[in-house]
Amino acid sequence: MYERFIAPLRTITLLAAAAGAVAGAQAAESVTLYTTREPALIQPLLSAFSKQSGIEVNTVFVKDGLLERVRAEGTRSPADLLMTVDVGNLMDLVDGGVTQPAKSQALESAVPANLRGTDGQWYALSMRARVLYADKSLPLTSFHYDDLADPKYKGKVCIRSGQHPYNTALVAAYIAHEGEARAEQWLRGVKANLARKAAGGDRDVARDILGGICDIGLANSYYVGQMKASKEGTDARKWGDAIKVVRPTFASKKSGGTHVNISGAAVAKNAPQRANAVKLLEFLVSEGAQALYAQANYEYPVRKGVALDPIVSASIGELKVDPLPVAEIAKFRKQASALVDKVGFDQ
Repeated sequence: MYERFIAPLRTITLLAAAAGAVAGAQAAESVTLYTTREPALIQPLLSAFSKQSGIEVNTVFVKDGLLERVRAEGTRSPADLLMTVDVGNLMDLVDGGVTQPAKSQALESAVPANLRGTDGQWYALSMRARVLYADKSLPLTSFHYDDLADPKYKGKVCIRSGQHPYNTALVAAYIAHEGEARAEQWLRGVKANLARKAAGGDRDVARDILGGICDIGLANSYYVGQMKASKEGTDARKWGDAIKVVRPTFASKKSGGTHVNISGAAVAKNAPQRANAVKLLEFLVSEGAQALYAQANYEYPVRKGVALDPIVSASIGELKVDPLPVAEIAKFRKQASALVDKVGFDQ
């Protein structure tokens, strides 16, 4: 009698154990992403990854204090991958000790050396160029960043705050190329040419060109796509249609390229699902994902050979990227910020 009951009980126990193992395996097929980017901007990419891999992405939006949060969580942190905008923010994560190297052939072949950490601590996922917005009537086909300080543009330049990361990154690049003394001279010249106080946002540059306040200004490339893709008759569309875009370059013989900043990611130091984090990172630099970056956000892919969004292609075109490593530029961020204050750029 005992044998008749013990066998089914063993079977039930084994089935329960097997079911638990399967459930555990299924639960393990996930990855947790901490991101400072608006989730809606990257959701198409994450959905495509989950569909292809079967790995669920748990997205945690951290608007501010990403480094502080991961540090506070310590070894208990559920974060597997850390995503942010601006190379300086990525370097802060590395310097803050919350990342770990992730090297693979897929990553190193897709991301150029100047757009990744030398030790594999971080990788760029997309680029945004700091380009020139100009009144359509101006006969401009080429432009150096140096030209912004040319006295012929006195009272004709619009730009957002010099302390905004988009601009401190550009000033840092200028310091990296030309040294701090020349960067200060240039920044004073740009300030002298301002048509209004350095303030507002990048799209306000296009707005003020349309309004006749200024003739030229610096702004990020992806805003062009956003404005020109807006509904006919909206303010944003009018601003986008009022400008033409020129790709400025550094005059330095060492460069000849256009300044870019990046969005990027790094594997978290205490990632519970490290392998899945690397898989997600590899997916984000794959041809398909890079095409989605271009189409969804009007950004420049880091992977060569990926088609640009048609609006970006028609309005701006292919970039010749400044070859100086973005990590090298980021080293001068504090000097750049101090220089902005020294010349009273935002006053």
